[in-house]
Amino acid sequence: MTVHAEKLVRITGAGQSLVGRPSARSALQLTLDACAEAIADAGIALDEIDGLTTYPGPAGDGSGFSPVGATEVMLASGMRPIWVGASTEGHGHMSAIFSAIQAIASGMCRHVLVFRTVAEASARMIQAGAKGASSPARAMRGNMWSAPFLALSPANTYALYAQAYRHRYGMTEAQLGAIAVNSRAMASLNPNAIYRKPISLDDYLDSRLISSPLRLYDCDTHIDGSTAILLSHRDAAGGLARDPIEIEAMGMALGGLGVGRHVGDFTSLPAEGVGKMLWSRTDLRPGDVDLAQIYDGFSILTLLWLETLGLCGQGEAARFVEGGSRISLKGQLPLNTSGGQLSAGRFHGYGHLHEACLQLWGKAGARQVARARTCLVANGGYGYGALLLKRG
Repeated sequence: MTVHAEKLVRITGAGQSLVGRPSARSALQLTLDACAEAIADAGIALDEIDGLTTYPGPAGDGSGFSPVGATEVMLASGMRPIWVGASTEGHGHMSAIFSAIQAIASGMCRHVLVFRTVAEASARMIQAGAKGASSPARAMRGNMWSAPFLALSPANTYALYAQAYRHRYGMTEAQLGAIAVNSRAMASLNPNAIYRKPISLDDYLDSRLISSPLRLYDCDTHIDGSTAILLSHRDAAGGLARDPIEIEAMGMALGGLGVGRHVGDFTSLPAEGVGKMLWSRTDLRPGDVDLAQIYDGFSILTLLWLETLGLCGQGEAARFVEGGSRISLKGQLPLNTSGGQLSAGRFHGYGHLHEACLQLWGKAGARQVARARTCLVANGGYGYGALLLKRG
C-alpha cells in the first residue's frame, strides 16, 4: 500500500508577527518574530530544527514581495539547518510547504521551519514618492503578455474572470459582495487583522469600481508581516508541546495566468488538477470539511476555488455564498475566518494556513469554529496548491 508523503508529516507549530501597514519593524525582525513564535508554540529547541525554507526566496527588487531569504534567517537566528529549500516559483505559493513535506518524508530532515515574509506596505510607501513609480512602463515589466491590452494589473485579469462568470452563471453584485462582507466580519474578531471595521453590503456596493465588476473591497490589501509554520516528521512530533495537525492530503497544479496564457472560457481556474490530486489521496470527501481557508487575492478567486475543489458544483458558488449565512462562523462552511487577504492582509496564502492551524488547535478566540476537526486550505492565483488538514 502506498503511503503518501504528506501522511508522514505533521504541523507542530505556527507563528505570526504583528501585521503593519506599514510596520515600524524591519522585514527581518518581523520574520524572526514569527519564527520564534512557531518554535515556542511547538516547544522545540532551536538546534533541533534541521530544515529551513521560504517562498519564493529573496527578491531584492524593492517590491517588498519577498524581502527576506533563508540564509539571513539562519544567520540572524542561530539555526543550523542541514536542508535549505531552493528558491522557486514551483507549484505556486505553496511550493515551500510541498518541498518541505517531501524533504521530511524522504528522510533528509526531521523539523522544517517554513516562513513567508512580505513588506509590500513599506515598499509601496517608498515607491509612492519615487518618480515614475506607477508608470505603465513599470507595470509592463510584470505583465508583459497582458500589458498590450492595457491589463496592467492582476485586477484587470481577474475582472475578466468575474465578467465571464457573471455572464455565464448570472452572478449578481450582491453575491460577489458576500465574500468581502464576510471577510470583514471575520476580521473584526481578529486582533491582528488590518481592517477590522465591519462593512455592510451597501458599503460594498457604494465602494468604487477598480476593474469592473471588481470593487475596492474585492481586492486584497498589501501589508508588512511574517508567518512561520513548523513541519515535523510524525515520529518526531509526538513529544512536542502542541498536539500535531495531520496533513491528510495535498494537491497541486500549474497554470499560465502569470504570463497571460488563458485557457477555456474564463469561468474556471487552470487548477482542476489540485482537487483531483487532493481527493485521490484521501478517503475523506468535500462534505467532510468543517471549514475552509480559500485564497482570496480577489473575491472572484474564492468562488472559483470553491468549485475547483468540489466544495460547490460548477456555477453554484455565487449562490452558495449569497447572504453570507452559509459561510459565517455558524454556517455550513465557515470561510476565511481570519478575515483572509481581503481584510486581514496579503500573506499570499500563508495567513490562511496559519489560521487553519489556530482553528484546529482551538486557539482562534472569538472567531473559533465549534468542533473544527478538518480544514481545507487553498492557495494561489497563478500556481495552485491545497492542503486538507485534520486534527489528530
